[in-house]
Amino acid sequence: MATQTALLEKPGYLRVPAHGVVRQPEPLLREALGAALRAFRADRGVTLRELAEASSVSPGYLSELERGRKEVSSELLASVCHALGASVSDVLIEAAGSMAMRDANPDLATI
Repeated sequence: MATQTALLEKPGYLRVPAHGVVRQPEPLLREALGAALRAFRADRGVTLRELAEASSVSPGYLSELERGRKEVSSELLASVCHALGASVSDVLIEAAGSMAMRDANPDLATI
């Protein structure tokens, strides 16, 4: 039985396709989630330390999450969202929206 391995390009690597259109690299989910969590925290006026205490997560780890340096588990995301008074779905929708905006056609923004 033969196995095949697909090699994916590294994030941030731009390859010029045959038709000459260069696409931006896909945004990373962890970065979009981190930005969404930071935005929700800022909107509520909660400090990193306050959120850490309310969610039982260390301030350092929360900082890493917000900067998109660490992947978040669903359980930890639920704990942080609960401490912020937000639903997981609201944070995911915010993150998905920011990812979609990066990929949107720049010409649409000028209309």
